[in-house]
Amino acid sequence: MTIYDFKVKAMNGDEVKLSEYQGKVLLIVNTATRCGFTPQYKGLQALYDRYRAEGLEILDFPCNQFAGQAPGSELEIAGFCQTNFQISFPQFSKILVNGINAEPLYKYLKKEKGGFFGGAIKWNFTKFLVDKKGRVVARYAPTDKPEDISEAIEKLLRA
Repeated sequence: MTIYDFKVKAMNGDEVKLSEYQGKVLLIVNTATRCGFTPQYKGLQALYDRYRAEGLEILDFPCNQFAGQAPGSELEIAGFCQTNFQISFPQFSKILVNGINAEPLYKYLKKEKGGFFGGAIKWNFTKFLVDKKGRVVARYAPTDKPEDISEAIEKLLRA
């Protein structure tokens, strides 16, 4: 099993097969618009601008599960991100990342790279790096800045 076996919902409600991203390096992030880490959107967009042409995709999954820091509708979240950070990478519907109702993709990501807390996502802006074959190769904490991941991204893009 790889991440290509999963389907997710775009912000507009359309189903997206992650197999559409086959052959790309992916950075999958659970985000929030009212979090202390929200400025990381700027760093994520910088990564996207720098590496998109080489095959990087950043997949943004808003999550209101941590202190209600991603309030509002998908339209409001997208508007906030566009207005404040001019993001152009794909955003998906708001999800849960922990618990029985967690998004199946996130259950898989946590199984592959458990990290701390028995695999649970600790907070907003946890990042998973996926190689071109759909394998989860690394997990980064919310405190890991996007720019600190660039070397690992470059290595996967050149593999």
